[in-house]
Amino acid sequence: METLRLTSPDFEAGGWIPRRFTARGEDRSPSFRLEGIVPGAESLALMLEDASHPIFPDFPHWVIWNLPVTEEIPGGIPAGERVAALDGAVQGAAYGRHRYKGPKPPLRTIHNYRFTAFVLDAPCDLPPSAGKRELLAWMEGHLLQKAELMGEFQSRRAEKISR
Repeated sequence: METLRLTSPDFEAGGWIPRRFTARGEDRSPSFRLEGIVPGAESLALMLEDASHPIFPDFPHWVIWNLPVTEEIPGGIPAGERVAALDGAVQGAAYGRHRYKGPKPPLRTIHNYRFTAFVLDAPCDLPPSAGKRELLAWMEGHLLQKAELMGEFQSRRAEKISR
């Protein structure tokens, strides 16, 4: 399997996620770049998980599927079950129900967040009421590639946040 690479022009891998991409800021999704998409790709999916959640491991903040196959995924994806500007991509049920819901750890704690891109061999036929579990199950047998991008965020008192 050819290696897929997921990056963002908005933050470095393993670095701090800027406040504007968190629920303590503008709560807008970052933009992404994918390198090395294999031939035969029919759709993309993205997921944001809190990899540090102490009670619910890998807690999903955002799931979106049926994104068009492209190397550039725009930031600021609007809320809604279907995103017309992205060929009807579907945003499922997660912490951000039918929308991006950025990092929001408890005050004065640092959490690690994982963005995962999935390259699929077919469009997904799940309804918007589906979530992470259903999407992962559907992807079995359809997954061509996968890549992750990690970032960190620390919530502090709003007046002291400088990142």
